[in-house]
Amino acid sequence: MNPAPAPSSRAPRHPATHSASPLLGWRLLALVYDFFPALGLWLLVAAMFVAAHHDAITGGLLGSLEFIALWLVTAGYSMASWRFGGQTLGMRPWRLQVVGADGGVPSWRALLVRYAVGNLSLLLGGLGFWWAWWDRDGLTWHDRASGTRMRRLAKAD
Repeated sequence: MNPAPAPSSRAPRHPATHSASPLLGWRLLALVYDFFPALGLWLLVAAMFVAAHHDAITGGLLGSLEFIALWLVTAGYSMASWRFGGQTLGMRPWRLQVVGADGGVPSWRALLVRYAVGNLSLLLGGLGFWWAWWDRDGLTWHDRASGTRMRRLAKAD
């Protein structure tokens, strides 16, 4: 009898998941989907600012505060979704999940770094996303900076 082969260190930790980094296209599709829940949150925040000011806000200190509130509410949505279930609404159809480098739940600090660096990447024309094409592990800037990973879950049977 042949002995059983030794388990590979490259084998996925969870049999229902794939350990390889998702293709860039899946990430971009998830971003497009996530625009819509974010837009709903932005409209709610903007309505609160308009109600408090009794007029549209177009600039100045109040406009800056509104922009910061919009950024923070989007951060809250993203980070809470990643922390509690690993997925935003936009990631669910594509079976994407954010995990820590060890495969566990990432810390709040790691998720904040992920969100901030991801925003910077988008401001630079998505450069941090496109970086995944050249990265040896297929990771984006925000994956590397935060110590988190995105994995694609296997289809449910």
